[in-house]
Amino acid sequence: MKYVIRKRCAHKITTFYRNVSKKYKHTYSLELMEKNVHEAYDSMFQIERTLLRREPTISQWADYHMANTDKWYFAYIVEGDTITVVDARHAQNMHE
Repeated sequence: MKYVIRKRCAHKITTFYRNVSKKYKHTYSLELMEKNVHEAYDSMFQIERTLLRREPTISQWADYHMANTDKWYFAYIVEGDTITVVDARHAQNMHE
């Protein structure tokens, strides 16, 4: 499998954790932020392996497949042996 991660997806992950670091600047370290970002990226590479395909639960993702971990939801498309991750949302933000 080949994975392509769109800039929008990457931006949403880094922006989420950057905002967390601003809100909890005295307790949320740079190291923890980097760890969380890396974990989110690593979980994208489990799409169609251990993260199973689901029907999207929000209308903006109606044209995509969806997979989720306990923290992140991903919208993606499958073309041949390539999975393109087009969007990501943290579980706290999974609403219309």
